[in-house]
Amino acid sequence: MSTISLRLPESLHKKARDLAKKENTSINQLVSSALAEKISALMTEEYIDQKAKRASKEKFKRALSNVKNIEADEFDK
Repeated sequence: MSTISLRLPESLHKKARDLAKKENTSINQLVSSALAEKISALMTEEYIDQKAKRASKEKFKRALSNVKNIEADEFDK
């Protein structure tokens, strides 16, 4: 486990403290979870961007041609 010193605006610190109390957790756990969530979102965005660069309309049309042309079930409309 690493230890870091973090400078926060007082207003953000207060909100974090209040939210941690409301969620019955520590500020450390709240910040760790928030950071993990942000890193995951950014990595997902990067992954999708990389996949999109390899995409092509031709491959999409070829895949779409394999889908049967039938009417959707009522619950899917």
